[in-house]
Amino acid sequence: MAPEGHAFAHLYYDPLPTNCCAAWFCRGSDEQGVSLAVFLYGCNFDCLFCQNYSHKHFDSSQLVTVDDVVRKAVGPKVRCVCFFGGSPEPQLPFALRAAKKIFDESGGRMHICWEWNGCGKQALVDECARLSALSGGTVKFDLKAFHPNIRGALCGVETGASFDNFRRVFSLCPERDMLTATTLLVPWYVDSEEVGAVAKFISEASPDIPYSLLVFHPDLFLDDLPVTPKAQVYACFDAAKEHLNRVNIGNRELL
Repeated sequence: MAPEGHAFAHLYYDPLPTNCCAAWFCRGSDEQGVSLAVFLYGCNFDCLFCQNYSHKHFDSSQLVTVDDVVRKAVGPKVRCVCFFGGSPEPQLPFALRAAKKIFDESGGRMHICWEWNGCGKQALVDECARLSALSGGTVKFDLKAFHPNIRGALCGVETGASFDNFRRVFSLCPERDMLTATTLLVPWYVDSEEVGAVAKFISEASPDIPYSLLVFHPDLFLDDLPVTPKAQVYACFDAAKEHLNRVNIGNRELL
């Protein structure tokens, strides 16, 4: 859809510490300055509950080039660049080119971070992860649920590749605090059984990988559901703590 050399995106600055999913432990949260948020339109999932469904509204996006992104990133106050969306996967070749150029032009001083569902092409995912490891950035996988039937019902596609990529990224880049995961606590669908299974999977790589449980707010096609009930949140937290040492509850303000 985009002309060659362009991507559909929205670029803006967030003051540090920002509200990214890794802010409770990442390096950038302890630094002064801003993060460049690169919101990429599109997604390779079709989640019923999408919490960022503005990524579907291409008419409100900007067409940007790699040089546009780099110019915004190399300002003196910018410490981090986070590629998210939607999810970066549909425009990952563009995002990777931009990230490499930012890394080179900043002399490696910029944290390169990714927030994605994790179902990107293996070779590209590996390149992105290595860049984050070199730059002191983070790679956040959104592990939607553990059991395939629940993943398929909620996301419209089978999301097993996110688990495969997660496992491989840890083997490639085992640096502490680079790899992290989140799970959105969709009321009654993503319960303590699901979260416990996801946490057990993560712990098989390392029990010290940070894991965030995100409180759900009603959106898109699941706008008839409530905010995640407190009892479900606490049960999921306890289930995750059985396997992992570092568990966080995100979006607490919704409770």
